[in-house]
Amino acid sequence: MRNFRYLLQLSLVLAMLLCASIAFASPAPVISPETEAAYSKIASLAAVKKGLDFIAKDDANTLNDQKTIVAIPAPPFKEKVRAEYYMKRLQALGLKDVKMDSEGNVYGIRPGTGKGPKILVEAHLDTVFPEGTNTKPIEKDGKIYAPGIADDTRGLAALLSVIRAFNATGIKTVGDIVFAGTVGEEGLGDLRGMKAFFRDNKDIAASVSVDGTSVTRITYQATGSHRYEVTFTGPGGHSFGAFGIPSAIHALGRAVAKVGDVETPKTPKTTFTIGTISGGTSVNSIAAKATLLLDMRSNSQEELLKVESKILPLFQQGADEENARWGVTDPKKMITVDIKLVGDRPAGGQSKDAPVVQAAWMATKVIGEEPALTAASSTNANLPISIGVPAITIGAGGESGNNHSPDEWYDNKDAYKAPQKIFVTILGLVGIDGVTEPLAK
Repeated sequence: MRNFRYLLQLSLVLAMLLCASIAFASPAPVISPETEAAYSKIASLAAVKKGLDFIAKDDANTLNDQKTIVAIPAPPFKEKVRAEYYMKRLQALGLKDVKMDSEGNVYGIRPGTGKGPKILVEAHLDTVFPEGTNTKPIEKDGKIYAPGIADDTRGLAALLSVIRAFNATGIKTVGDIVFAGTVGEEGLGDLRGMKAFFRDNKDIAASVSVDGTSVTRITYQATGSHRYEVTFTGPGGHSFGAFGIPSAIHALGRAVAKVGDVETPKTPKTTFTIGTISGGTSVNSIAAKATLLLDMRSNSQEELLKVESKILPLFQQGADEENARWGVTDPKKMITVDIKLVGDRPAGGQSKDAPVVQAAWMATKVIGEEPALTAASSTNANLPISIGVPAITIGAGGESGNNHSPDEWYDNKDAYKAPQKIFVTILGLVGIDGVTEPLAK
C-alpha cells in the first residue's frame, strides 16, 4: 500500500512537471479584447460558416490539385514550369494583376475595399529534389507517395481551396490579400523568392506562410542560418615525386578539427556543422583543391554572428599551419583559402502576442482544434520577421512523413481543417467589410 501511494505521488509529480514543460515550451498568446471580439463575430457569421462547409466539401478537389501539381517537377532554381501552371490557376480563379516577377514568384491579388491593409499568403513552389527526379504520385495503402507531395505541394493546393472558398462566399474583405507561389525556400534557394517579393513590395502588413501539414502548430520565431562554401587551393602534385608541398585536403582537415572544438551557447540554441567535403584527384596525388560546405544556425542573429566570427578565421589558420608544416613561403606554392557566402537566412523574433499570432491561434479554435506555438524554425517567415513585418508559418493539412526523401508520403486524413484555418486566419487579419476591423495594421 505504501509503495502504491509513493508511485501515485510520483506519477502526479511527473504529470505536473510534464504539463509545466509543455506550457513553458508552448506558451499561449495573450488574446486582446479586440481579437476576441473580432473572432466572436467571424465565427458566428453565416458567410464564414458557408466558407468552412465549402472547404470541407472541396477536399477532393484540393487533393486532386495536390496530385497534379506534384507531378510537375520544381527542382531548386528550376521552378518555372510549375510556376507557369500555378499562375494560370490563379488567373482562372479570378485574382487580379496576376504575374510572375523577375525572381520567378507568381502571385495575384484579391482586392478588399481599399480601406485596409495588404497581407501576403504564400506557399513555396520549389522542392529539394534534383532535375530528373520522378515526381509522379503513387497511391498505396491509403497514402500518396511522391517526392515533394507534402513539402510544399500540399501548401500550394490548400491556397487554391481557400481562394475557391472566397469566391463561393463572396465575402468582401477590408484589406487586400496577395496569394502567391514563391521560389527558393529550400536549400541553397536562400529564400530568394521572399527576398525579392519584399524588396519589391513595401506595403505588406502581415505575412502568412503555408508549409508543413500540422493543423495546430503556429511558428512565429525565425531560426537564422549562414552557409559558406570554403575552398582550399594549392599547387598539387604526385604523392611521392612532389612530396614536401602542402596539401589542400590536409589544410582542410586541420581547419575542420579546429571547427569541431568551437563551443556555442545552449540558449539561444546555436549550432554548426560541416555538412559535405570534397576534393583531391586520386589516392596517389597531393590534393590541389578541397572544398567544404559549412552550416551555422541560431535563434539569435547576434549569436549567429558571434559563432561565425569564431569559425571563419579557423580556415585560414588551417591553411597557415599546413604551409608552415612544409616550410613553404613562396606564394605560388602555398595553400590559399576562398570563403564564399552561399546562404543567408536571417534570424528574428516577435512577440507571441503579435496580432498575426493571435489571429492564427483563434482561427485554430474556431475550427475546433487546440493550437500550439512551436519552437523557432527556418521557414519563409524568416524574411518578413527579420525586417519587422509580422509573420507566421502554419500547416496545410493532412499527415506526412519522410519529407525531403524520395519516398515522401502524404495521408489526407482530416486535411480540410488546415485550409479552413488559413481561411479564418486571413479573415481576422484583413477584416470583413461591415463586420470586423482588420487585426493587421
